[in-house]
Amino acid sequence: MILYLYMDFYHVYNRGVDKRLVVMDDFDRLRFMQGLYLYNDANHIVRNVGRLVIQNTFDRPRKQLVHIHAFCLMDNHYHLLVSSADNDPANLSAFMRKLNMGYTKYFNEKYERSGALWQGKYKSVLIDRDAHFMFIPHYIHLNALDSSFPEWRDGKVQDVTAALAVLQAYKWSSYRSYLGDNHYRSITNRRELAGILGTPQQQIAEIKRIITQPKEAADSELLEL
Repeated sequence: MILYLYMDFYHVYNRGVDKRLVVMDDFDRLRFMQGLYLYNDANHIVRNVGRLVIQNTFDRPRKQLVHIHAFCLMDNHYHLLVSSADNDPANLSAFMRKLNMGYTKYFNEKYERSGALWQGKYKSVLIDRDAHFMFIPHYIHLNALDSSFPEWRDGKVQDVTAALAVLQAYKWSSYRSYLGDNHYRSITNRRELAGILGTPQQQIAEIKRIITQPKEAADSELLEL
Protein backbone atom coordinates (compact mmCIF):
# COMPACT_ATOMS: atom_id res chain seq x y z
CA MET A 1 0.00 0.00 0.00
CA ILE A 2 2.66 2.54 1.01
CA LEU A 3 5.03 1.29 -1.66
CA TYR A 4 3.47 3.42 -4.38
CA LEU A 5 3.41 6.63 -2.33
CA TYR A 6 6.10 9.10 -3.26
CA MET A 7 6.92 10.30 0.25
CA ASP A 8 8.09 8.90 3.57
CA PHE A 9 5.59 9.04 6.42
CA TYR A 10 6.63 9.51 10.04
CA HIS A 11 4.74 9.00 13.28
CA VAL A 12 5.97 11.84 15.50
CA TYR A 13 5.07 12.22 19.15
CA ASN A 14 6.21 13.79 22.41
CA ARG A 15 5.08 14.14 26.02
CA GLY A 16 5.37 16.79 28.67
CA VAL A 17 8.45 16.48 30.86
CA ASP A 18 7.69 14.10 33.76
CA LYS A 19 4.40 13.48 31.92
CA ARG A 20 3.18 16.90 33.04
CA LEU A 21 0.22 18.65 31.40
CA VAL A 22 1.18 20.71 28.36
CA VAL A 23 -2.26 22.29 27.91
CA MET A 24 -4.30 23.72 30.77
CA ASP A 25 -7.32 25.11 28.94
CA ASP A 26 -8.86 25.50 25.49
CA PHE A 27 -6.85 28.66 24.84
CA ASP A 28 -3.68 26.58 25.14
CA ARG A 29 -5.15 23.98 22.81
CA LEU A 30 -6.02 26.65 20.25
CA ARG A 31 -2.50 28.02 20.56
CA PHE A 32 -1.03 24.59 19.80
CA MET A 33 -3.36 24.20 16.80
CA GLN A 34 -2.25 27.56 15.50
CA GLY A 35 1.35 26.47 15.94
CA LEU A 36 0.73 23.48 13.66
CA TYR A 37 -0.13 26.02 10.98
CA LEU A 38 2.22 28.92 11.74
CA TYR A 39 5.41 26.93 12.20
CA ASN A 40 4.81 24.85 9.09
CA ASP A 41 6.44 27.58 7.06
CA ALA A 42 10.11 27.84 6.11
CA ASN A 43 9.76 31.63 6.10
CA HIS A 44 8.27 31.95 9.59
CA ILE A 45 10.66 32.91 12.38
CA VAL A 46 9.76 32.18 16.00
CA ARG A 47 9.87 35.40 17.97
CA ASN A 48 7.46 36.59 20.65
CA VAL A 49 4.77 33.95 20.57
CA GLY A 50 2.99 34.58 23.85
CA ARG A 51 -0.40 35.16 22.26
CA LEU A 52 -2.59 33.99 19.44
CA VAL A 53 -1.76 35.66 16.14
CA ILE A 54 -4.93 36.83 14.44
CA GLN A 55 -3.76 39.28 11.78
CA ASN A 56 -3.93 37.99 8.19
CA THR A 57 -1.80 35.04 9.19
CA PHE A 58 -3.80 32.59 7.13
CA ASP A 59 -3.78 34.66 3.96
CA ARG A 60 -0.11 35.13 3.18
CA PRO A 61 1.86 32.70 0.97
CA ARG A 62 3.69 29.90 2.77
CA LYS A 63 6.47 27.46 2.01
CA GLN A 64 5.41 24.35 3.90
CA LEU A 65 8.04 22.31 5.69
CA VAL A 66 5.87 19.23 6.17
CA HIS A 67 2.52 17.74 5.23
CA ILE A 68 0.45 17.00 8.32
CA HIS A 69 -1.74 14.04 7.48
CA ALA A 70 -3.23 13.35 10.93
CA PHE A 71 -2.82 14.64 14.47
CA CYS A 72 -4.19 14.46 17.98
CA LEU A 73 -3.40 16.75 20.90
CA MET A 74 -3.96 15.35 24.38
CA ASP A 75 -3.50 16.99 27.76
CA ASN A 76 0.08 15.83 28.21
CA HIS A 77 1.23 14.72 24.76
CA TYR A 78 0.62 14.89 21.03
CA HIS A 79 0.78 12.57 18.02
CA LEU A 80 1.37 13.59 14.41
CA LEU A 81 1.51 11.70 11.13
CA VAL A 82 3.67 13.78 8.81
CA SER A 83 5.78 13.68 5.68
CA SER A 84 8.57 16.12 4.87
CA ALA A 85 8.07 18.56 2.01
CA ASP A 86 10.34 17.56 -0.88
CA ASN A 87 10.98 14.33 1.08
CA ASP A 88 13.77 16.18 2.89
CA PRO A 89 14.19 15.01 6.53
CA ALA A 90 15.70 18.39 7.39
CA ASN A 91 12.27 19.95 6.85
CA LEU A 92 10.74 17.68 9.49
CA SER A 93 13.49 18.59 11.96
CA ALA A 94 13.00 22.30 11.29
CA PHE A 95 9.24 22.09 11.77
CA MET A 96 9.42 20.10 14.98
CA ARG A 97 12.07 22.39 16.44
CA LYS A 98 9.89 25.43 15.73
CA LEU A 99 6.71 23.77 16.98
CA ASN A 100 8.18 22.57 20.27
CA MET A 101 10.22 25.69 20.91
CA GLY A 102 7.44 28.09 19.94
CA TYR A 103 4.83 26.40 22.12
CA THR A 104 7.28 26.17 25.05
CA LYS A 105 7.90 29.92 24.84
CA TYR A 106 4.18 30.57 24.86
CA PHE A 107 3.49 28.17 27.74
CA ASN A 108 6.37 29.36 29.93
CA GLU A 109 5.45 32.99 29.42
CA LYS A 110 1.79 32.42 30.22
CA TYR A 111 2.37 30.31 33.32
CA GLU A 112 5.48 32.16 34.52
CA ARG A 113 7.70 29.12 34.46
CA SER A 114 11.08 28.32 32.95
CA GLY A 115 12.91 25.28 31.65
CA ALA A 116 11.97 22.35 29.46
CA LEU A 117 8.32 21.61 28.74
CA TRP A 118 8.80 18.50 26.59
CA GLN A 119 10.29 15.15 27.50
CA GLY A 120 13.46 15.54 25.48
CA LYS A 121 13.54 15.53 21.70
CA TYR A 122 10.43 14.38 19.88
CA LYS A 123 10.21 10.72 18.84
CA SER A 124 10.02 9.99 15.12
CA VAL A 125 9.19 6.57 13.65
CA LEU A 126 9.37 5.89 9.92
CA ILE A 127 6.27 4.07 8.69
CA ASP A 128 7.70 1.30 6.54
CA ARG A 129 5.09 -1.46 6.73
CA ASP A 130 1.65 -1.54 5.15
CA ALA A 131 -0.04 -2.85 8.31
CA HIS A 132 1.49 -0.05 10.35
CA PHE A 133 0.54 2.54 7.76
CA MET A 134 -3.10 1.45 7.66
CA PHE A 135 -3.41 1.48 11.44
CA ILE A 136 -1.49 4.59 12.50
CA PRO A 137 -4.04 7.27 11.42
CA HIS A 138 -6.76 5.46 13.40
CA TYR A 139 -4.42 4.98 16.35
CA ILE A 140 -3.60 8.70 16.43
CA HIS A 141 -7.27 9.66 16.45
CA LEU A 142 -8.18 6.99 19.01
CA ASN A 143 -5.92 8.61 21.59
CA ALA A 144 -8.89 10.89 22.22
CA LEU A 145 -10.58 7.93 23.94
CA ASP A 146 -7.89 7.53 26.58
CA SER A 147 -9.65 9.74 29.12
CA SER A 148 -13.15 8.28 28.87
CA PHE A 149 -12.64 4.83 27.30
CA PRO A 150 -9.06 3.76 28.12
CA GLU A 151 -10.19 0.15 27.80
CA TRP A 152 -10.15 0.51 24.01
CA ARG A 153 -6.49 -0.50 24.07
CA ASP A 154 -7.52 -3.88 25.49
CA GLY A 155 -10.53 -4.35 23.24
CA LYS A 156 -12.98 -4.03 26.11
CA VAL A 157 -15.17 -1.13 24.99
CA GLN A 158 -18.74 -2.11 25.79
CA ASP A 159 -20.56 0.97 24.53
CA VAL A 160 -19.14 1.40 21.03
CA THR A 161 -21.75 4.02 20.10
CA ALA A 162 -20.74 6.21 23.04
CA ALA A 163 -17.06 5.81 22.19
CA LEU A 164 -17.67 6.89 18.60
CA ALA A 165 -19.60 9.91 19.86
CA VAL A 166 -16.61 10.94 21.97
CA LEU A 167 -14.32 10.71 18.95
CA GLN A 168 -16.63 12.81 16.81
CA ALA A 169 -17.03 15.44 19.53
CA TYR A 170 -13.30 15.76 20.24
CA LYS A 171 -12.08 19.09 18.87
CA TRP A 172 -8.34 18.61 19.02
CA SER A 173 -7.65 15.99 16.37
CA SER A 174 -8.01 15.57 12.62
CA TYR A 175 -10.58 12.79 12.97
CA ARG A 176 -13.55 14.86 11.83
CA SER A 177 -11.56 16.01 8.81
CA TYR A 178 -11.63 12.45 7.54
CA LEU A 179 -15.36 12.16 8.12
CA GLY A 180 -15.96 14.87 5.55
CA ASP A 181 -16.16 18.24 7.30
CA ASN A 182 -13.66 21.09 6.93
CA HIS A 183 -12.27 20.79 10.43
CA TYR A 184 -8.66 22.13 10.42
CA ARG A 185 -8.55 22.20 6.62
CA SER A 186 -5.75 24.79 6.75
CA ILE A 187 -3.58 22.42 8.81
CA THR A 188 -4.10 18.98 7.32
CA ASN A 189 -3.22 17.43 3.99
CA ARG A 190 -5.76 14.65 3.41
CA ARG A 191 -5.11 13.79 -0.23
CA GLU A 192 -2.86 10.80 0.36
CA LEU A 193 -4.87 9.14 3.12
CA ALA A 194 -8.45 9.91 2.12
CA GLY A 195 -8.61 7.36 -0.67
CA ILE A 196 -6.66 4.75 1.27
CA LEU A 197 -8.74 4.95 4.45
CA GLY A 198 -11.97 4.83 2.48
CA THR A 199 -15.35 6.39 3.03
CA PRO A 200 -16.43 7.68 6.45
CA GLN A 201 -18.51 4.52 6.85
CA GLN A 202 -15.50 2.32 6.11
CA GLN A 203 -13.35 4.26 8.56
CA ILE A 204 -15.94 3.98 11.31
CA ALA A 205 -16.22 0.24 10.68
CA GLU A 206 -12.45 -0.11 11.04
CA ILE A 207 -12.44 1.92 14.25
CA LYS A 208 -15.14 -0.36 15.66
CA ARG A 209 -12.94 -3.33 14.82
CA ILE A 210 -9.91 -1.77 16.49
CA ILE A 211 -11.64 -0.90 19.76
CA THR A 212 -13.19 -4.33 20.08
CA GLN A 213 -10.21 -6.42 18.95
CA PRO A 214 -7.14 -4.16 18.88
CA LYS A 215 -4.57 -6.94 19.25
CA GLU A 216 -5.73 -8.34 15.93
CA ALA A 217 -6.01 -4.96 14.23
CA ALA A 218 -2.52 -3.65 14.85
CA ASP A 219 1.02 -4.20 16.00
CA SER A 220 0.75 -4.57 19.75
CA GLU A 221 3.68 -2.25 20.50
CA LEU A 222 1.76 0.70 19.07
CA LEU A 223 -0.90 0.35 21.74
CA GLU A 224 1.68 1.23 24.40
CA LEU A 225 2.71 4.62 22.98
